[in-house]
Amino acid sequence: MMTQSHESLLEICIQNCLDCLQDCESCATACLSSDMAQMMADCIKYCRDCADICSLCARFMARNSDLHGQLCSLCADVCDRCAKECNKHDHDHCRQCAQSCQRCSESCRQMTIAMAT
Repeated sequence: MMTQSHESLLEICIQNCLDCLQDCESCATACLSSDMAQMMADCIKYCRDCADICSLCARFMARNSDLHGQLCSLCADVCDRCAKECNKHDHDHCRQCAQSCQRCSESCRQMTIAMAT
């Protein structure tokens, strides 16, 4: 049985994953729509990977899968990589995406720690 603090941590983490998913998809779409899509190839790739793992992670947490702690750890790593790439670019959508990835990474790491105890 989950404690109240675990439940609120879970809700926050799910929301951060969903927000990150949306911001990553928006960033990738904006990059694809730009004149510099080829130059933004890594950003697009990392954003798409991040959006996919955030979606899966949120679904695993929502169903209280025994594997969501491990998936949160992977999600945090993918979010960190995406944030690092987005921070290289001076676009509003990249900055917003990087911030969202950082929030998601932090809450996923907290969830990983909570699942290990």
